[in-house]
Amino acid sequence: MRENKAISYTVPKHLKFIYRALLAVLIMCVIVSCTPYTKDSTLGRILDDGVLKVGSIYGRTTYYYGATSAEGFEYELAKGFADYLGVKLEVYPYYDFSEVIGQLDGNRIDLVAANITMTEQRKKKYKFGPAYQSLNFELVYRKGRNRPRNIDQIEGNLTIIANDLYREPLVDAISQTTEINWNETSDKDIEELLEMVSTDQLDYTISDSNILAVARRRFPNLGIGFSITDTLQIAWLLNKQTDDSLRAALLEYFGSMQRSGQLAVLEDKYFGHVRTFDFVDTRAFMRSVDTKLPEFKDMFQAHAGDLDWRLIAAMAYQESHWDPDAKSPTGVRGMMMLTRGTASDMGVTDRVDAEQSISGGARYFASLLRRIPERIQYPDRIWIAMAAYNVGLGHLEDARRITEAQGYNPDLWIDVKKHLPLLRQKRYYQNTRFGFARGDEAVNYVDNIRRYYDSLVWLEEQDTLPILPEEEILDEIGSDEDPLIVIE
Repeated sequence: MRENKAISYTVPKHLKFIYRALLAVLIMCVIVSCTPYTKDSTLGRILDDGVLKVGSIYGRTTYYYGATSAEGFEYELAKGFADYLGVKLEVYPYYDFSEVIGQLDGNRIDLVAANITMTEQRKKKYKFGPAYQSLNFELVYRKGRNRPRNIDQIEGNLTIIANDLYREPLVDAISQTTEINWNETSDKDIEELLEMVSTDQLDYTISDSNILAVARRRFPNLGIGFSITDTLQIAWLLNKQTDDSLRAALLEYFGSMQRSGQLAVLEDKYFGHVRTFDFVDTRAFMRSVDTKLPEFKDMFQAHAGDLDWRLIAAMAYQESHWDPDAKSPTGVRGMMMLTRGTASDMGVTDRVDAEQSISGGARYFASLLRRIPERIQYPDRIWIAMAAYNVGLGHLEDARRITEAQGYNPDLWIDVKKHLPLLRQKRYYQNTRFGFARGDEAVNYVDNIRRYYDSLVWLEEQDTLPILPEEEILDEIGSDEDPLIVIE
């Protein structure tokens, strides 16, 4: 078994007072739930040791090390729980489910946070914390091939990841009268299998819907044949022998995350912008990356300043599809679609000059970021400033006022984007300073850029880009599967 070293994160000292207060509330909640808190309990040991040991699996939806720090939906949830308890977090990441389960069975970690579904078989062997997400397992094939609509129509090479996370859903879906063979691999991860399906090296695989939603932004020719499972709930896994004190703490923590809206904020950060998939748009973007971006990449890098050049490039694609001569009916022009007034303010003398437009657009976006209230944290301030680039800072502030008046947080993008579309409704915009605006377009604008940006970040890490022949795109548009698919 591979030996992994813990990756530690220390709690800031200035938060100790807050943690003491939270601990007092936590202990009361544990007592109320009829699970006495004692030093001999699991929770007592964690608090006494000052360390929460969490096992996870490497992956973009679980745990990975980003450009400067650890990232991942499960990691951020685990870090939040450790902070809630006032202890240090130690993450033990593994490459295989069986390895992390072995650590849990051996009581070397306190819990597993790794996108684990609550199946009946697992419920018999382990305890679960509260459910906090749901997903389906999907049969994935390459668009342009015959689409299987049930188990009986699978013809070809089906390969899955060699662990129970993927094996159990498939076994449960097979009836006694169905004959089906499949291969299992422990040498590749799910993203590699999805790429193999995309490049026609593999006929089928099985993926959970969360991972697939992210992967289809990179491999848009991945299609969904059918759902292997009904909707399954996700929760953290605990050893069967663990007493109920830790689970009671988890119930309180996830309850507080739900009530505060922080769970929804995290879900929006990692999954909110990839739930809707448009095959045609994604395929066109991939082609433009291959054919158009090389001409302008140096310009984006040169003029992004302190911003990520890929973010500016994603904005430019949303604005003009990287067309320096682009022009809208409203008169905005160029790569970054600048108005005459904005161009003048930014010193841009020729809006259809690609380099001037990129420089002016990047500086204008940076100026919007500086005008966003300092209390708004990243990445929310990025998305809020981006919406202002599209709809105007005045309209954006109107939407934030409506958000606050409706009892939501005007500093969170997930709340602001719910209320931006209200600027189209007279009963709301007649009471604003700047009046009517197409706020729904600003929401779509930001979501699209987030998807393009994610794809550019991923493509930077790759050596090659799989391209579909033009005829396959035409075949897909005319196929019986709607090219616009929403993954719930």
